[in-house]
Amino acid sequence: MLQVEVQGGGPDLVMLHGWGMHSGIWSDWVGTLASEFRVHCVDLPGHGSSCVAVEDTLEAWTSEVMQVVPEGAWWLGWSLGGLLAQQAACMFPDAMRGLVLVAGTPRFVKADDWPHGVDSKVFEQFASQLEQDPERTLTRFLALQVRGAQDSAVTLRHLRSRLQQRPLAQAAALRSGLDILSGSDLREVTAASKLPMHWLLGERDTLISSAMAADLGGAFHVVPGAGHAPFLSHPKDCANCLHDWLLDRGMQHAAG
Repeated sequence: MLQVEVQGGGPDLVMLHGWGMHSGIWSDWVGTLASEFRVHCVDLPGHGSSCVAVEDTLEAWTSEVMQVVPEGAWWLGWSLGGLLAQQAACMFPDAMRGLVLVAGTPRFVKADDWPHGVDSKVFEQFASQLEQDPERTLTRFLALQVRGAQDSAVTLRHLRSRLQQRPLAQAAALRSGLDILSGSDLREVTAASKLPMHWLLGERDTLISSAMAADLGGAFHVVPGAGHAPFLSHPKDCANCLHDWLLDRGMQHAAG
């Protein structure tokens, strides 16, 4: 079973971290969110304390997460975690309340009809480097996430510090996660979803373009100056969005 840490009280909120990280990435932000939500921080397969062997597919990873979280929860996914949240909305729509995609996208790689991602060569380079030096590859990936963002050095220190708090993700899980990032295209299934969907994007994200917000359904907020980890660089802004989207609007909907 996957490792899950639960904290706080209120509506259930499942939080899924990004590639190569672990649920410790949420440690500061959870302190704020736990006053309004019951937060379930999950270590993805082969990451953090989840020493679990799972098939190397997005569907398998998503099913594994669903086994350890409550039904009727909001799902919040960051980066790779956002792909799992979108896949869960496709596979288990009746077991979820809605989604928040933090620096999320239905497709990370550019295509002729999708200019909002990165060139496929970027992931090919990371895959090649991963075989030689996993730790250095992760460090380079963290640097890419904050490049060009406001207060990038501070955010990078936070990312590196959190990464070192738990053992490095298993090599097989890193390879599988990278394959999921580079090979997934959830545009059609995400567009067809009937669940509430909220996009929380960084204005200066170098992995995905915030300009894609106009092409996506649902509510969205672009955090000025933020890169690929807006919850670290602008935690209050991101928390305010969650409060508005998931609590205020949720209560208004229930009252209606």
